[in-house]
Amino acid sequence: MDGWNLPLLAAALAMDAFAVAVVAGLTLEKLTKRHVFRLSFHFGLFQALMPAIGWAAGFSIHRYIVAFDHWIAFGLLAYVGARMIRGAVSGGDEGAVRSKDPTSGWSLVILSVATSIDALAVGLSLGVIGSPILLPVLVIGVVAAAFTVTGMLLGRRIGLRWGKRVEVLGGILLILIGGRILVEHLLA
Repeated sequence: MDGWNLPLLAAALAMDAFAVAVVAGLTLEKLTKRHVFRLSFHFGLFQALMPAIGWAAGFSIHRYIVAFDHWIAFGLLAYVGARMIRGAVSGGDEGAVRSKDPTSGWSLVILSVATSIDALAVGLSLGVIGSPILLPVLVIGVVAAAFTVTGMLLGRRIGLRWGKRVEVLGGILLILIGGRILVEHLLA
């Protein structure tokens, strides 16, 4: 992964975390540093772990699918992007945040997994194309944590409708990155 692809990919993946963080910021009666730390730490951790898991699965089958790996990467990213857009348009996962404190207990675990499932598919596509994983995992985790902090802090100032728009933008970015991978491999 080169140039702006990695930061754009990390930002696109972090859009779900950002949207949920905005809602969490709106849901909590009082937003404390502890709330912000717990949610951003867990979202960043899960966003970093999921691509590593997906990469391990994708890398092990790379030699068998090298002839059409770019189509797989494009398909996975387009699917994830379309799912993000569809979720944003149809209501998304924000209803899951309605518990009293979304930054603790099972709510925290469920939200951490739900916002990082897309990263698993991205990790799989990175493994399939034979991309190194350490730098993407670090960047994806840090960006997700930063977006989560930002989302929670802005949660009181922006409405729920912004969360949906941000998820749509994230979905579009994933589709565009997948398209770029496809075009680069077809023209190579």
